[in-house]
Amino acid sequence: EGLIDRFMEKRFLGIEELSQYLGLTKGTLYVWVCQRRIPYLKIGKLVKFDIIEIDQWLKDKRVKELS
Repeated sequence: EGLIDRFMEKRFLGIEELSQYLGLTKGTLYVWVCQRRIPYLKIGKLVKFDIIEIDQWLKDKRVKELS
């Protein structure tokens, strides 16, 4: 079972899981949450990330090649 498959089983990821998924530190993600640079959900005190929104956010960040 691959890494992507494991994450796609769950729609909502915690900070630790998203950190592994994106290859970023939890610290970076917390800073981005505070700066509202990444889409997230607040459920009580928990911060969760919708994998579908994250994947769309990544597509929007893609740098287009020069033609």
